[in-house]
Amino acid sequence: MPFPHWARYWSPSKVPIEIGLPKPVEFSMLAWAWRGERKLTMASEAEKTFQRFAVFGESSSSGTEMNNKNFSKLCKDCGIMDGKLVTSTDVDIVFSKVKAKNARTITFQQFQEAMKELGQKRFKEKNPDEALGNVYKLMEGKDPATTGVTKATTVGGVSRLTDTSKYTGTHKERFDESGKGKGIAGREEMTDNSGYVSGYKGAGTYDKKDH
Repeated sequence: MPFPHWARYWSPSKVPIEIGLPKPVEFSMLAWAWRGERKLTMASEAEKTFQRFAVFGESSSSGTEMNNKNFSKLCKDCGIMDGKLVTSTDVDIVFSKVKAKNARTITFQQFQEAMKELGQKRFKEKNPDEALGNVYKLMEGKDPATTGVTKATTVGGVSRLTDTSKYTGTHKERFDESGKGKGIAGREEMTDNSGYVSGYKGAGTYDKKDH
């Protein structure tokens, strides 16, 4: 493999400033700065995911704190809890460990501590910072899963049973053309009790006879 054109200028004692290459120390500083910026970005994305899960099913939540139920859901939906290296028991133990005494929720700062612990379990071969980074990658852009939520079904036999247009006999009489129930009027034969004679009942039921 041929050497790059600037290699002939390089020596340990001579920094190749004259050809515009960064100093070795500059390389390490740039790498350090990039890693720091990347960490901040990943932490910011993780916080957004935290907020989305924190408010899931909690209408009164502002997204700044998360309960144990939604913490477990986040770990499951994001793949942090894999059932082998990280189990539901691990998740519950870590949640209890990082939360304040007698508290029922955790802040994002406490959440980060929890992710550090779970990260070391989930990615044992990585150092703590790398493990946390991998956990944040799993969380990026994730939303709470809604699969398994019970929904009303109107298919198959259920739709036939609830279609009032197909009702017959006395059942049909209990609903109007729009399918709305008639109430007591649909269950009993009602008579018109109005009339100009006080106390008269059964208007329209008198049979007229020819005289």
